[in-house]
Amino acid sequence: MTREVSYLEKPGSLRLTATLTTGILAVSCGSLFIRLAAAPPLAVAAYRVFWATVLLAPLVFAGPIGELRVLSIREWRRLFIAGAALAMHFALWVASLSYTSVASSVLLVDTTPFFIGMASWFLLKKPPKRLLWKGLVIAFAGCLLVFREDWGHSASSMRGNGLAVAGAVAMAVYFLAGATARQKLSLLAYVWPVYGIAALLLIAASLASRSPLLNYPGPTHLYLFLLGLIPQCIGHTSYNWSLRWLPPALVALISLAEPVGASALAYLILDESLSFMKLTGGCIVLLGIYVATRSEL
Repeated sequence: MTREVSYLEKPGSLRLTATLTTGILAVSCGSLFIRLAAAPPLAVAAYRVFWATVLLAPLVFAGPIGELRVLSIREWRRLFIAGAALAMHFALWVASLSYTSVASSVLLVDTTPFFIGMASWFLLKKPPKRLLWKGLVIAFAGCLLVFREDWGHSASSMRGNGLAVAGAVAMAVYFLAGATARQKLSLLAYVWPVYGIAALLLIAASLASRSPLLNYPGPTHLYLFLLGLIPQCIGHTSYNWSLRWLPPALVALISLAEPVGASALAYLILDESLSFMKLTGGCIVLLGIYVATRSEL
């Protein structure tokens, strides 16, 4: 009985902050590994969730697998929706990186809080708190500053921007479905089937489109493995852990710090430009996150 109460008890602010900070740093590496892997978008997306599924399997079969055996058809349907949304998110976002800069792609795909806020308000009849909206407005102002410099650089950049926004919509579905499922399932019992479903769908899509999955050079396979280990196993799983105690819109808003880290890595390793305006925009994004989280963490 004591163990169950401890399991359900909300962690302290320090633990929540530390876990989400670790998640943001891990996820920020994603766009870097994708660029370095230099593989087709569908293959990259498939390997990301495939490796996460494989790496987490021993931990799941050591205990949490029992939770999955008693799920109803309705609960499995929610897991499938979350997995399908995650697969769509990665397929669209990874493809966007082929057409636009890391900064623009990551910023636009992280507009997820806007779509979650709209869905919560109009579909679920649960208007977000006022502080969350204030933080969202501030963070989006910072996003616009970073995005402004990339606007109109090429015709293909608009295609990449559109793919990134579509990926944000898919991510909103993933967070909303996950928030419901996480209220009943432990962390690993939730993320493992969701990652596995996403992996199966992306592998099927790769085979259907004849996107190669094998015979890549060693460094490419290394970066694909690291993509599954760091941004997915550590990063996304940290976000999913927090969904038990924090609203989906807030978790998505906190993830807006990712473009700051991703842009810095792209500047240091990929030699992408990082101007004063982008640095200023990144600081404004962090300010927005601080405002939104004051009453929650």
